[in-house]
Parts: sequence; C-alpha cells; structure tokens
Amino acid sequence: MGFTKSAIEFRMVELDQIVADPEHPRRQFDEVALKRLADSIASFGLIQPVLVQPADAEGRYRLIVGERRVRAARLAGAAEIPVLVRTCEPGEALEAQVFENLGQGLRQALTPREMAHALKRIARGFDSPEEAAGHFGQPATWLEQKTAPANLSPKVEALLDAGQITSCTTAVQLDKLAQKNEAKLDALVSQLEAGEKLPKRVLDSVLVAEGVKRSKKSNPPPTEVEAAVSAPAATHAPVSHVPTQRPHARADKVRVVAQLLGLDAGDEELVLDRLIDEFLALKGESNPPF
Repeated sequence: MGFTKSAIEFRMVELDQIVADPEHPRRQFDEVALKRLADSIASFGLIQPVLVQPADAEGRYRLIVGERRVRAARLAGAAEIPVLVRTCEPGEALEAQVFENLGQGLRQALTPREMAHALKRIARGFDSPEEAAGHFGQPATWLEQKTAPANLSPKVEALLDAGQITSCTTAVQLDKLAQKNEAKLDALVSQLEAGEKLPKRVLDSVLVAEGVKRSKKSNPPPTEVEAAVSAPAATHAPVSHVPTQRPHARADKVRVVAQLLGLDAGDEELVLDRLIDEFLALKGESNPPF
C-alpha cells in the first residue's frame, strides 16, 4: 500500500516512544530557533502534529516529518505530543521529508503586513510592549519593528493598497517621511497617475535626502552619458565604452521564488521586494535600521 493510500490515525504518543529516522536529510539544527519553538510549545503545546510510522513490535514509532518539533518538545519538557500515524513504503519517507520542507503550497508564511496586524492584536492583551514582546521571547524593539506595518498613516496605507508601493519596508520608510515632511510625500504622490508605481530611484533619492534612508557607500558606475559629460575637455581621443549590463537573476529561480510567494514571475522587482521582506521578517527586521 502506497503512502497516499495508507490510512491515517491521530493519537497522542509519549516522546519516549518516538525514535528518529537515521536517514533523515536534516543534519543541522539552529539551537536559538529550537529554543524559541520550545518556548512556544511550553506556552501553547504542539499545535501541528508530527508524522510518524510504526517502527517495531514494541509499539515505538519512527519519525517521518517533524524532527525540529520533536526536539523542541523535549526541550519544553513535554511528555507526549500529537502525531499522525501513517505507513510508508521504503523511499517514501524521504520524499515526504523533502516535499514537506520544499513547502509546495503546503505552508505559506503570513505577509509582513498580516503578521504586523496579528501581533498588534495579541499585544493589546498585555500591560506593556515589553510584556507582549517577552511573551514571544523577544525584546520590545522586535515587537516595534514587527508591528510597524500595522501603524501606517492612511496616505501610506492607500499607496500600499493601490499597489503603488509593494514593499512593507518601503511603506514604513514612507511613513517616517510623512511624519518628517508630509509635503514631500504629497509632492511625490501628486506626480503619479492612477495605479502608477513610485519609481524606486526617485523614491530612494527622496528618502536619502530627507535622512530617512542611508545612502549607499559606493555610487553606481556612471552611464555613458554621465561619463562623457564628466570627461576632461582636453581629451579628444576616442574612447570605446562597453555598456555595463545589470545582471539578471536566472528566470527559473525567479519563477520558483515567485511561485512560493504567490506572485507573478514576470514582475522581478515585486518578487525581489517581497523576497527582501520575507528575509527581513525571518531575521526579525521588519524595518531595517537605516
């Protein structure tokens, strides 16, 4: 009987009865991330069951999917955890482990904005931001950064909703600009047609000029026109210019990332913006420290 046709049984199983799969491809574990997961399990229990299969006649189970959850549950001092028992043919366990970690539509993280609103609602139930952040094992600065996209001004929210900006990081920067120089934001928006996106180059220059965003340490190479203008007047020798092309990401990689993020692979800039947001969220930086 194949994996897809095998019966599934839910039960609570003692951790001592679960043995690791020696062939599992995961070999490295982030101890800090495990501790955070253990703290979550200690507070709420294990929300998502792990997947196991019968291991031997003594009633033990071999883990298929959920190694991190099992390790974190042990750190949290749990005695038993919820499991799904399912029979696997040889080789199917590895495929299940790979597909589970690839995601393949099974899991999709909340967007930074969705996460911000969810965390803001949870934080309302605590007496202070410090107490709310401590509930997640994080400092208050983490909560402030994470919830920043939930505290945008109506003008910036309208730009985000209309798709004229696509990054929550940019939205938070624009909100700082609005607080510092609202007239400058109004001037930027007034130049746009309905549905037109804010040009990144123009936006970056304004943010840098207003001190909202730090200037890059190195300037981009000059264009042919800029090089010709800045060249010494006495130089008359012909100069052959080799156009510098911006390297593009491989189309297949962009397509895979776009699929995971639920975006159109044809809009590389949007995919890059969302990928940056996801990376910053993973690192606990919903708003980079400019």
